[in-house]
Amino acid sequence: MMKMKSFSEQIETVVREASRLMLQPFEVTQKDGYANIVTSSDVAVQNFLCDRLKELIPGSGFLCEEENLQQSGFEYTWIIDPIDGTSNYARGLDHCAISVGLKHFDTIISGVVFLPRTDELFRADKGEGAYRNGIPIHVSERSFEDAVICTAFAVYHKEYTDICAHILRDVFLKCNDFRRFGSAATELCYAAMGRCELYFEYLLCPWDFAAASVIVTEAGGYLSAPDSSPLSFDSPCGVIAANSRENLKIFQDIIKKHI
Repeated sequence: MMKMKSFSEQIETVVREASRLMLQPFEVTQKDGYANIVTSSDVAVQNFLCDRLKELIPGSGFLCEEENLQQSGFEYTWIIDPIDGTSNYARGLDHCAISVGLKHFDTIISGVVFLPRTDELFRADKGEGAYRNGIPIHVSERSFEDAVICTAFAVYHKEYTDICAHILRDVFLKCNDFRRFGSAATELCYAAMGRCELYFEYLLCPWDFAAASVIVTEAGGYLSAPDSSPLSFDSPCGVIAANSRENLKIFQDIIKKHI
């Protein structure tokens, strides 16, 4: 009997096809100032993904970044960021990714993050491990003192700049160094494969981290909201990721001093 492809393998096929739309000339418009832009490629990729993914699971819902497509109450929901790191994409930088997560009721069961410009595809199904270009990946074993953190200020909510600065100052004094790539999905996948050990953003939307969340946990990592509660996949929340339970606890304790 032929083994059926996993959800992530089926999503991968659709995502790779959608990525071809990113090679076309595109236009840029502002959604809310220079910090929040959208390209015609974002819309084209999202439309393609929605059309193809609804064929995989008829009757499923969608939670997507563009065009206010936010449906609820479905057993299965696709959580999509057509181009995570749109500013990078518009400027010709490599760190931009198509991110597709599949939620079953309240649990993310599958995720695919694809960086077309570096040809790196990360995928995971719950309980089945995490992969980069088909090869298993795992978080690193580095300590907090030797950790590199990927992070960013809340670019769409600059009113949180001070609290983010205070948190990151305290983290910087205890860890090794910082990195900033401009794509949450990308940075979380880097944590999953050991390119960094820690990740933090004070406020994100579900499509920024849903797909990557299952990749991180299947690679042996740990996640929580800044207040140590589980992540919300229905509304904006902050995200902490770490390569070990111990490092997550250290990070949570630092944050608790500031919120």
